[in-house]
Amino acid sequence: MKPTLLAAATALVALPALAAEHEMSGYEADVRGLDGQDHGTVTLQPTASGQWLVTLDLFGVPSGEHGVHFHETGDCSAADFTSAGGHIAGDADHGVMAEGGPHPGDLPNAMAGENGVIQVEYFNERITEDMLADEDGAAFIVHQGVDDYESQPSGAAGDRIACGEIVAAE
Repeated sequence: MKPTLLAAATALVALPALAAEHEMSGYEADVRGLDGQDHGTVTLQPTASGQWLVTLDLFGVPSGEHGVHFHETGDCSAADFTSAGGHIAGDADHGVMAEGGPHPGDLPNAMAGENGVIQVEYFNERITEDMLADEDGAAFIVHQGVDDYESQPSGAAGDRIACGEIVAAE
């Protein structure tokens, strides 16, 4: 009887640990430019606080400030990345300057240095796993220009210059 109780107790202790490990695995995207070249990665890691830690580790991006967002469809196949759809919007308006904003997919603008590198971390408390992993997935987009944080529906950030399909992290 003791071995059975010990096995059951061990299983009860192991299950939450396995569940927590699975929940904490997060998501990632390999980001590619319009020419198909690699431009780095984006990772989304859930935290104990309920927010997501979003890490941009990008290179080969034109210098200057760029709008960056999570888009509603995990599809970067169109030549101009429009297959990724619009921002993950939820029931919100676009931008932190808009009443009723921001979208769950909105992030602060990212600055690429003269070397074309963007390395930054953000916290996002609005995005959910359901938005990232629904049946059509989600994508990460880098825009040519700056997000003005208020123009509807997407911040007037210009053309899409890089895209990454968000997948479960391995």
